[in-house]
Amino acid sequence: MTSAVIDPQRDPRPDPQGSEAPLTLTDSPPKTLGVLDQSAFWANLGVSLLGFSGALTLVDPLQGKPLTFSAAIVAAIVGSLIGTVMVALAAIPGAQTGWPAMVLLRGLFGAKLSYVPTVLNIVQMIGWGAFELWVIAKGAEAIFGTAVPYAVWVIIGGAATIALTIWPLGAIRLLRRFVTIGVVISMAWLSVALFRQVPSLSGGSWEAFAPAVDYVIALSVSWVPVAADFARHSRSSGAAFTGVVGGYTVAQVACLALGIVALSLVGMDTDRVWEAFVAAPLGALFFGILVLRETDQSFANVYSTAMSLQNLMPRIDRRIFSVVIGVVITGAALVVDVNDYAAFLSVIGAVFVPMFAVLAVDYFLLGGAKRWNAAEDAPSRWLMLLPWLLGFAAYWLTTSSMTLPWWDAMWTDVRDAIGFTRQNWMNGALGAFLVSSLVTLALGLVTRGRAKQVEKAG
Repeated sequence: MTSAVIDPQRDPRPDPQGSEAPLTLTDSPPKTLGVLDQSAFWANLGVSLLGFSGALTLVDPLQGKPLTFSAAIVAAIVGSLIGTVMVALAAIPGAQTGWPAMVLLRGLFGAKLSYVPTVLNIVQMIGWGAFELWVIAKGAEAIFGTAVPYAVWVIIGGAATIALTIWPLGAIRLLRRFVTIGVVISMAWLSVALFRQVPSLSGGSWEAFAPAVDYVIALSVSWVPVAADFARHSRSSGAAFTGVVGGYTVAQVACLALGIVALSLVGMDTDRVWEAFVAAPLGALFFGILVLRETDQSFANVYSTAMSLQNLMPRIDRRIFSVVIGVVITGAALVVDVNDYAAFLSVIGAVFVPMFAVLAVDYFLLGGAKRWNAAEDAPSRWLMLLPWLLGFAAYWLTTSSMTLPWWDAMWTDVRDAIGFTRQNWMNGALGAFLVSSLVTLALGLVTRGRAKQVEKAG
């Protein structure tokens, strides 16, 4: 059986979709996104309404030992840079091969085994898509009150999300040309308005610096499974890498800094943080722009879900997937308590940090770029599951994140059973990445050594 994915470097057929993303995996993706497109797209993803309230975890990750304002900003910069470099590394293979993220995993695990992380990604992307529609609706309510029912805002957000995913590359160009400018102006205006109201941001210490960095890394690497889905349309690997690191880092640091200031104005009450923005001069207008921009988050989630489904069904039109997924997340946002679901999504998200560490080592250091096999019948590589699973375990042994009580209790028991004590300086994402990388490298060197011995013996 031949591959369902066409190599964009060798495919002689013209792209039937012109400058828009192909409808199936059997057509070459156009290479139309430059560094400005990528930077604007990732900068918009770096600004999130959730980031404003999440700034509380950055300032006080240990709940009782808050950071100084300068320590929090440094933690935001360091964590964002580390996290976005991981995301950018995951983007490069997509730019070089033209394959979406989950199709890349055929080369890492084999076609059939790639279905496991694909299904997990579908579950988490649908969950995050519903969560973003909830955020959009709540943001609109913060501006307009409850005069318009919550369900109406969810449906409007869902419809806008579906429209963006039908024309994904057009949506990214729209973000660069118009939305990004509005976001920059809004952030600048709100920053001046809010900082004027805060006489000083004093107090705190640097004691919780490492857990704060851990939190920011987690915010960034949540986009790892999405990176290649968009980087496959990048004009170069450099444009993809620079767009992720530059655009996302600057935007996320600015978002978290503004969130700290807003929280200080409402007594560090995350339920009231948006009130600080709306209460500022012209705050409703500029906060409204940020609410409208939040659709790029749901768009990215839905489009990535469609790309994941195409790994399972490569010849189905992505527009069909986009519409169905958009309807599903809209319905979920109407009936599901997304607050309870968020912790579960964090558990699933931790799957992808060690997995893409395995991919990065195998692709960049062990020659995967030359032999990557993304065919529909690519043989299973069972051995690659070992570093992935060990990295997943390392994540939960070293992370400071609190998720589901029963899940946290289980890993506490594991630590006790093996005599491991987590230190405050330990970082879950870095721990997972390091363990998975080293084990993958060791397996690769052993495999190479055995292959050479077989060649000599033959």
